[in-house]
Amino acid sequence: MHCHVYASIRKAETYLWLDDPKRLEELPDALRTLLGELRFVLELELHRDRVLPHQETGQVLDNLQDRGWHLQLPPDAARA
Repeated sequence: MHCHVYASIRKAETYLWLDDPKRLEELPDALRTLLGELRFVLELELHRDRVLPHQETGQVLDNLQDRGWHLQLPPDAARA
């Protein structure tokens, strides 16, 4: 799956993964408020065999397929 990744300017180490950049306009208001301004980081092909450093690839892909976006929180926040 082709992915677009954006970093939150407001929240350090918080990333938004999208299956299509047009989805930025469709995000829930609460999520948009939480993230604030976003900065484009990268574009990549994501597949189940690819290893991600701080996320389970399958979970990212499932969220992208189900709702079109995945929120990646900082490593410490994800464990809390």
